Amino acid sequence: MNGSRNFKMNPIRIEQIRKFDAYKEFNGKAIKEYDAKEVYGPQITDKDGELLDKHDSFYITTKSLLVLFQIMGVMPIMRVAKHAQTTKRTTFNWISKSTLWAYLVWSLESIVVIRVGRDRLANFQQNSNKRFDEVIYNIIFLSILIPHFLIPVASWRHGPQVAIFKNMWTHYQLKYLKITGTPIIFPNLYSLTWGLCVFSWALSFAVILSQHYLQDDFELWHSLAYYHIIAMLDGFCSLWYINCNAFGTASKGLATNLHKALEAEDPALKLAQYRHLWVDLSHMMQQLGRAYSNMYGIYCMVIFFTTTISLYGSLSEILEHGLSYKEMGLFVIVGYCMTLLFIICNEAYHATRKVGLEFQVRLLNVNLGAIDRNAQREVEMFLVAIAKNPPIMNLDGFTNINRELFTANISFMSTYLIVLMQFKLTLLRQGTRKMLKAITSAFFNATTPGTTEMEDDE
Repeated sequence: MNGSRNFKMNPIRIEQIRKFDAYKEFNGKAIKEYDAKEVYGPQITDKDGELLDKHDSFYITTKSLLVLFQIMGVMPIMRVAKHAQTTKRTTFNWISKSTLWAYLVWSLESIVVIRVGRDRLANFQQNSNKRFDEVIYNIIFLSILIPHFLIPVASWRHGPQVAIFKNMWTHYQLKYLKITGTPIIFPNLYSLTWGLCVFSWALSFAVILSQHYLQDDFELWHSLAYYHIIAMLDGFCSLWYINCNAFGTASKGLATNLHKALEAEDPALKLAQYRHLWVDLSHMMQQLGRAYSNMYGIYCMVIFFTTTISLYGSLSEILEHGLSYKEMGLFVIVGYCMTLLFIICNEAYHATRKVGLEFQVRLLNVNLGAIDRNAQREVEMFLVAIAKNPPIMNLDGFTNINRELFTANISFMSTYLIVLMQFKLTLLRQGTRKMLKAITSAFFNATTPGTTEMEDDE
């Protein structure tokens, strides 16, 4: 669709829709008088602070992951006190207690990460085996350390945008409740979030300890530099999974309540309110990508680079020395990285489909003959809003997160892998020629003295 080129709603288009809502005729009289109170939903003021907290089921059910990120120093956003008279229930400040704690944790972790990085680099420099494969192998574990140093730039710097995204969820739920009369229910999300928090660290220990036992030079104390990095990657994957499922749940609830709008006393007015609810949901999906754009962008690049190098290293060693524990360790890294990338792309695809296509199909199935002309126009406006403001998971203009990204990564990795393997085969051929020349030279050197002795005897 043409609207997919601009995932942000055009301000001119928004103003046109507002004017249309304000001045069109509804049951013979202008709807302008319902502008603020009805069409755009309830106005949320600072006095609604406690009410926002009370109905913020998304925050309540996912609080464990937010607290985990605070403890790890990854995303130091804070929740204001319940009695605070403000609509901004989630905040970010560079000198808050949570941020100061993040500085401390990151600094202590940096000491360990730098020591391990220097130790691995020193071991490689002192090693007499400077083969290309050995260089590649050392680069793998040095690259995994990179996300730690990018936390201040990729995560903390976007703290204000993350706070905006959290507040959008908080406001949306109260607005949804007042318009539809029913709250958004997230079934099993509380236990799922807790389970993912525990699983993130458990998986981190499993992946890193497997490298210690499968790799010869991966010392146990080196693992201290990797646990929090892998757990952070797992946590961001969990965060993406939870938000994508929440978008799908909210869209499903809105679609289920469509019959209420069609059966209401003023169906056109109710449909207009639902349309604005849907647009808010689409904006939240766009804000998710904007808030975590740097983090997930670096996330995808590290996964792409590490997977390509690990796959090359494992295949190269198999060709030269056969399958061993070292190659099994590299395959563990490949499987881990590709699984994370697939989950992110697949969940984004499902969220986009549920909020966009499936909701659009629900609207297209509305029996227009059973509703009045004003309601029919609202259905048309609803479809136009979906077409002009598609729910795309976009990393602030860098790339769209969907299944195409996953297949594109596989395609790029295959291309680079073929080039690297051609380089490897060239080295093997050169090594074979050198070995044959050495054998031939040794053979002639061994036979020449014998020939001389026979000539002397004669």
